Amino acid sequence: MSETQLFSETTSLIPVLSVSDLSNALKRTVEDQFNFVRIKGEISGLKRHTSGHIYYALKDENAVMDAVSWRGSYSKNPIQLEDGLEIIATGRITTYPARSKYQMVVESYEASGQGALLKLLEERKRLLAAEGLFAAERKKQIPKFPQTIGVITSPTGAVIRDILHRIKDRFPCHVIVWPVAVQGVGAAEQITAAIQGFNAMPNRPDVLIVARGGGSLEDLWAFNEELVVRAAANSQIPLISAVGHETDTTLIDYAADLRAPTPTGAAEFTVPVLAELMGFLEDRSRRQLDVMHHILDHRTLQLTSLERGLINPQRLIEEGMQRVDDWSDRLIRALPQLCQIHQDRLAHTFIRLRHPKDQLELCLERFNQLSTRLDQASFQKVLDRGFAMVTTESGESITCSRKFPNTPVNLMFGDGKVEVIKTGGSLPHKKKKEKTTAHQPSLF
Repeated sequence: MSETQLFSETTSLIPVLSVSDLSNALKRTVEDQFNFVRIKGEISGLKRHTSGHIYYALKDENAVMDAVSWRGSYSKNPIQLEDGLEIIATGRITTYPARSKYQMVVESYEASGQGALLKLLEERKRLLAAEGLFAAERKKQIPKFPQTIGVITSPTGAVIRDILHRIKDRFPCHVIVWPVAVQGVGAAEQITAAIQGFNAMPNRPDVLIVARGGGSLEDLWAFNEELVVRAAANSQIPLISAVGHETDTTLIDYAADLRAPTPTGAAEFTVPVLAELMGFLEDRSRRQLDVMHHILDHRTLQLTSLERGLINPQRLIEEGMQRVDDWSDRLIRALPQLCQIHQDRLAHTFIRLRHPKDQLELCLERFNQLSTRLDQASFQKVLDRGFAMVTTESGESITCSRKFPNTPVNLMFGDGKVEVIKTGGSLPHKKKKEKTTAHQPSLF
């Protein structure tokens, strides 16, 4: 039998499989053989799907393998996956028949040593610093005498007790604690929410303290997450970072307005020592009194020096009294002379004046002459000389014939008044005698 015939008979005995049958068989074989594996590799080509699933590749120097982290398992890990991070992934190998590819379903992962985390940390620090989140001009001044302090930390443990105890001993004030998880799944989100929550308060604290105790790089990783760093940098409230021990450094330390070496140190930076403050004020008060006494002594010395250069007031008074006596004597001597001068002037003036009786007679004579002139020119004297005055019944004077009315008029003579009318007839004469009185001016 030839080889060709033998091959034909052999292949005819092998069953024919569909693509789906073969793909499913391969899937079962791979999953049974590699149901639980741990693979070390560097993340590359990471993509975050809108569904929350993470697709990426794990690679080393010679090979590349696709990997996927489902949303439920990925959210439980405190470390976020990023390109370039070397991890140790734990999961299972499976196939994806639709693309004839195999991939690893990563159930959990951890950073492959601190070197990988430090590499990721440095890259994140470089990117955030390039945005200006760590710039010195963004730093805010920590108030010296805060009234309210906000503390973001774990509600249990020594950290919160140390902070509260130190604040109470140094400078008692109001403290608001926002409890958060400081490591593990969801810690970064809780810390971010606490910072943003304090900033959203209507009565915001004067300063914030974000604190936790020491730990490994993995334990402190929540404070290296980008969302925490951005929340700290954008805080409108001055923020103090107190994460870990003095040798521990996290990215929130660079974004904070002040970094404290320890949580206790943060409390010391936040409030002064009340006793020291009172001592400082007492010292300043003593120094102020000393300065005031020095100034008073100096001014007293100046006043004494000026006093020596001044004339004795008693001597000035004595000289004044002497001058008063001198002027008094001169006044006594000058007064008779002044009286004599005025007496002489008065006598001279008296000689020039007329006697008051003569002056009075002269005035009476002038007055009589003036009275006579006025009496001759009076209204009654004019009527007595034969003149008459024509008036209407209302007493209005008639000075010309054309104004003579047809109504009765009055003619006033020196010895009385007659009523007449313009027509040919005349009214019965009504003589009214009126006594007239000449008014003589009085002599005062």
